[in-house]
Amino acid sequence: MRQIQELFVEKFGEEKIKIERSLSEYTNTKTGGPAEILAFPTESEDICEMINIANEHQLQVTVIGNASNLIVREKGIRGLVIILTRMNSVRIEGNKVIAESGAPLIGVTERAYNASLTGMEFAAGIPGSVGGAVFMNAGAYDGDIGQVVSEVEVLTPQGETKTYTTEELNFSYRHSRIQDEQDIVLRAVFKLQSGEKKEIREKMDNFNFLRGAKQPLEYPSCGSVFKRPKGHFTGKLIHDAGLQGFMIGGAQVSLKHAGFIVNRGNATASDYIAVINHIKKVIKQEFSVELQTEVRIIGEK
Repeated sequence: MRQIQELFVEKFGEEKIKIERSLSEYTNTKTGGPAEILAFPTESEDICEMINIANEHQLQVTVIGNASNLIVREKGIRGLVIILTRMNSVRIEGNKVIAESGAPLIGVTERAYNASLTGMEFAAGIPGSVGGAVFMNAGAYDGDIGQVVSEVEVLTPQGETKTYTTEELNFSYRHSRIQDEQDIVLRAVFKLQSGEKKEIREKMDNFNFLRGAKQPLEYPSCGSVFKRPKGHFTGKLIHDAGLQGFMIGGAQVSLKHAGFIVNRGNATASDYIAVINHIKKVIKQEFSVELQTEVRIIGEK
């Protein structure tokens, strides 16, 4: 592995490649072990070359976007880990917003607002990247990415570039084709409509007010932990089970919103996972409901 690590540094430079770097520096939970090779590509060509080298040396490749809806185990991730936050350009063409994978979704909504384009207000406070949002069909307040995406350019695990239309992406609740085929999102095109800037801003401000009032933004967290089970609200189930405030190590079920688990100080990934598993067990026992995680849990066990 040492020779391969040196190959990546020689090829891409120390600005783009970090060796054995702790992922706790980058995850929103502030937890996670080291990445054997951590890469920060700045353009699509970088990713293509990185994937080709990884394939040549049979390295596992993991893309973590901006690591907002993610828990990385303490033993870290083997192989090549790609963070896309430096691929973040956004441009406007008519009623379209064209954004690279690493662009913050919040920033994309601001660009849309500045161009008097409506349709993305629901995403005004979602703390993910464009690539991650497409990957999991992120959404809030009755809106989701699948409603506004017109096409997505991806890189396949084999190093081939493809463009998918909305229909081809098979969007559903917190799901897209990207998850099934393990493609890497390079850029997305959002097709919006012309609107009144004042009305757009009012919607965005209202959604952000609701988010700030309900969600524990004052602590590190991995965002919404569980998918909403059919016919139920996850936060209410957890609250009704008496689990609000439940804590293992430094990970606690938020006192502000039971659908979130926050890092109250020095929490580990194992703490988070233990809390998640306990919640699942209790909700199954109390309500016969199987909770499914929305957050991705990755890394060496």
